[in-house]
Amino acid sequence: MRPRYRLRVRGPGPGGSSSLASMTSGSAVLGHVRDRVDRALQAFLGQQHDVLLAAGQDLLPGAESISGLLAGGKRLRPAFCYWGWRGAGGPDCPEIINAAAALELLHAGALIHDDLMDASDTRRGRPSLHRQFEARHARSHWHGSPAAFGMGAAILMGDLLLCWTDEMFHASGLPGEALRHGRPVLDRMRTEVFAGQYLDLLGQVTGDETLESALRVVEFKTTKYTIERPLHLGAALAGGCAGQAPDRGTAGRYDLPGAGALPGAGATPGLAGGNAGLAGGNAGVAAAYTAYGLPLGLAFQLRDDILGVFGDPAQTGKPAGDDVREGKRTVLLAIARDRATAAQADVIDRYLGDPALDEAGTAEIRAAITGTGAVAECERMIGRHVGEAIGALAGAPITTEARDALAELAVAATARDD
Repeated sequence: MRPRYRLRVRGPGPGGSSSLASMTSGSAVLGHVRDRVDRALQAFLGQQHDVLLAAGQDLLPGAESISGLLAGGKRLRPAFCYWGWRGAGGPDCPEIINAAAALELLHAGALIHDDLMDASDTRRGRPSLHRQFEARHARSHWHGSPAAFGMGAAILMGDLLLCWTDEMFHASGLPGEALRHGRPVLDRMRTEVFAGQYLDLLGQVTGDETLESALRVVEFKTTKYTIERPLHLGAALAGGCAGQAPDRGTAGRYDLPGAGALPGAGATPGLAGGNAGLAGGNAGVAAAYTAYGLPLGLAFQLRDDILGVFGDPAQTGKPAGDDVREGKRTVLLAIARDRATAAQADVIDRYLGDPALDEAGTAEIRAAITGTGAVAECERMIGRHVGEAIGALAGAPITTEARDALAELAVAATARDD
């Protein structure tokens, strides 16, 4: 059963007060953005498909693998970017959809590299990209190591997606001044997710099981990257528009129909102004997005931690207990380890990081983790942090429509899938 919230969100801001009733995680708000992002990505990938194949048909498997990976996903980062823009006064237009969709290219590249580092076999119900090309090498009886070929292909395609992030962002059709305001946020977001990825990798080899370490990984690998910075990016883009018309000449073949004028309040972009500088100079909007985004990002990751151990592979697209198999030092595992009896700790230590973890071992460590009370504690934390995020919207100086949408997205991003 998915959680159901009844609440009212009140506050000042451009749109006055609003109410939300009986929201469910089946968010129409998320679906509306997701469908438009899907179309923008399909158009962009169609254009890049032609560019790749100009180099020869040997590039077709790579193009198809990238398209397959990008066919899935909730599109949360583009949704938060879009509503960050709308909350700061930006209108509904195709240019912001194009710019927000670029975040999916960044995310797909990060996933490819993440799967490679974790030696993951699957992603979104399909073989991970390095496994696809490893298998292709083996089937073709080519020279050298299949594993090395798969690794090399994954590195290249992940890097390509990172390059395409800039290409789609800058060809979104938004005015140059808006892109100039947004670029420092996008740059910061990429640097922070690198830091989080490295800290995650480091934790697996050092065996650091402290809650403090796990929370530091979450802050940079998930919380900022998934919610706070996409919101700041949307606000920064809106702040840089200053009433300028969209640049149709740069929108490319993946442009979407039905654009309007782009209002906003200009400010000098940069990092010196802290989060205000990363949100078009609007300190109130930046602070509100941070107050909402940080607790929600933690709740989002806690849900992911639970799914990583207890999730149904048919829904997660990953094998059961994959976080345990990979030795992830998650918040859930840190709490479990801290509360474990000697017998429970022995089970956790025996299976954590075991690449040969089987169904019986998965069931045993699940029972041990549940027995510590860690799952129940994480559920309590999720509820508390979602409530904190929604509460932060009450006085946020953003539009009523965005306030309502962000409250609904808070539920959609953290809902249980059972």
